[in-house]
Amino acid sequence: QMTDKEWEERQNTRQEEMQAVSKALAVLSSDDAHDLFTRTFNPAFLQKESDLNSHIRKQAAALLMGMAKRLHSPRLATLAYKLKLDAFTRVKKAIDDMIAQLLKEKGDEIKHKDFCVDEFNTNQLQTENKEREKQDLIAKIEDLEITIKALTEAIDGLKAEIAEMQVQLKRAGEDR
Repeated sequence: QMTDKEWEERQNTRQEEMQAVSKALAVLSSDDAHDLFTRTFNPAFLQKESDLNSHIRKQAAALLMGMAKRLHSPRLATLAYKLKLDAFTRVKKAIDDMIAQLLKEKGDEIKHKDFCVDEFNTNQLQTENKEREKQDLIAKIEDLEITIKALTEAIDGLKAEIAEMQVQLKRAGEDR
């Protein structure tokens, strides 16, 4: 039950990380950002565009950093720092890689959970079978104990009869 709770928590964390990355990607691929990217290649506006580009980059980094702090995710924090320092193309690649990694982890966790559930069910079935077998053996032991008690009483009765017959045989021998 604890593993189900942990699995759900990890799934929620992965989902929130993917949402945060998607939001950052949306900021980076918005029309405003695209316009900024295309205008940055104009040498006349290089400094101005760099400032605007820096503003959007800071905004995306702040969004990622906020989600990283809220989720306690070092990967999102690393991505936020890369966003501040790297060019957008590398950040987009890092975001795509992170999404791919999160999806892979999600798939692995689902496979692992399915394996654990199957093993748990198999274990439970084996436990039930062994419990039934145990009850059958306990019943057999009780039957055998009753049989032993009955046979012991029969043996004691026969020994008493033998002793009585020996006494009668001895008296008959003396009477002759």
